[in-house]
Amino acid sequence: MTRHSAFEEAPQTLFDLDEAVPLPLPKGQKLPSYIADHRKRLRARFREGGAQALPDYELLELVLFRAIPRQDVKPLARDLIDCFGDFNRVITASDPQLKEVKGVGEAVITELKLIEAAAQRLARARVLQRHVISSWDAVLDYCHTTMAHRDTEQFRVLFLDRKNTLIADEEQAKGTVDHVPVYPREIAKRALELNASALILVHNHPSGDPTPSQSDIDMTTQVQRACQALDLTLHDHLIIGKERELSFRAQGYL
Repeated sequence: MTRHSAFEEAPQTLFDLDEAVPLPLPKGQKLPSYIADHRKRLRARFREGGAQALPDYELLELVLFRAIPRQDVKPLARDLIDCFGDFNRVITASDPQLKEVKGVGEAVITELKLIEAAAQRLARARVLQRHVISSWDAVLDYCHTTMAHRDTEQFRVLFLDRKNTLIADEEQAKGTVDHVPVYPREIAKRALELNASALILVHNHPSGDPTPSQSDIDMTTQVQRACQALDLTLHDHLIIGKERELSFRAQGYL
């Protein structure tokens, strides 16, 4: 994976004093004051101004402080942003991808995956046991948080009761970069087990383009037929891309 060196080639500024040679300190030795002070200032800016007060690499530094407590983490934070593009893509990168970045070990990966899990759980809490139609923006946010930056396809089903309240969100299958196996009868069977009355299909396109393929369209038709046979309602099929989603209902496929 290619990493740019734009930050390394930038001219010296007064703020370069915030950076240190990324070498671990001997056990028991305190952080140099300029590193400790930088961490203190960064935490204060976050507390006072929130995440919007920090660029992506500084927000990432805050995450890395716990994983690497005894050295400057700014160079690693910048390397990660250079490599993956932004904070969200760093957090959602796979373990093998993260390990390709020099300086990333198990402690760093654990902290990043903890942030990812927390973000997904918070987003899920906003939609579970909520009326889906009145919480539609929250549903879309949850789908993007969970699926938009995955590097393989994932297929999920949102199960609703008669009042269109979300009662379950379940992953049905995982696949490759461009295919995921889906079994319409199993989806309908699971809906009956949950006493669901309606469902919404959701899957991602790792390419980033949510335009449906012919196999997406054919699969949706098969699921719709299975639902109709059991008096279930298929509200929609959402395809999640990197920056936007596509609704089969809105596009006239359903």
